[in-house]
Amino acid sequence: APPGAPKPDAAARPVPAPAAAPRPGERETRKPMSPLRQRIAERLVEAKQTTAMLTTFNEADMTKAVAVQARHKQACKEGHDVSLGSMPFVVKASVDALQTVPQLNARIEGDEIVENHYYDIGVAISSDKGLVVPVVRDADGLSFAGVELAIADLSERVRTKKITLADLSGAVFTISNGGVFGSLLSTPILNPPQSGILGMHAIKKRPVV
Repeated sequence: APPGAPKPDAAARPVPAPAAAPRPGERETRKPMSPLRQRIAERLVEAKQTTAMLTTFNEADMTKAVAVQARHKQACKEGHDVSLGSMPFVVKASVDALQTVPQLNARIEGDEIVENHYYDIGVAISSDKGLVVPVVRDADGLSFAGVELAIADLSERVRTKKITLADLSGAVFTISNGGVFGSLLSTPILNPPQSGILGMHAIKKRPVV
């Protein structure tokens, strides 16, 4: 793992809701769940109960990717008014993996396997209402800057509550970036009917033989 871990974009960071201070001597507080949080909980439990999930963990040497990112970051900012982060590298690598292993770019419907021939990638984004997964459409046809611009646009729409149901539907694969919280490992929950999800985590400087 390389030095110089990229800092997460501010738009991708969670916005904590202000917490009401408990009254003196109060041991518990209760508040109703929002409809969105109830739906998220239902979907997560449904995924655990209806899918046969397997998680594997692998490390990747990101030294060269971080070097490329640093080399082109300023040019991307000047040419496209967006800072080049690490997510485009992961999105493009995921597209390449789906093209290499098309069985993963598929879903089960009844007794049929439906194979997709497009690459709409869901990118998990934290918001004050919970985790949402808007979709970068046709990621295979986008440049690195194009991926970054698409994610920045979706993040802004999440932040300003302008995201639509159409923006959240139709992904063939999902990427969840726990690295923005400093996480090294996690077991992200599958987003049915997708067949795979990638948990992306912190880039750390580490000596390796």
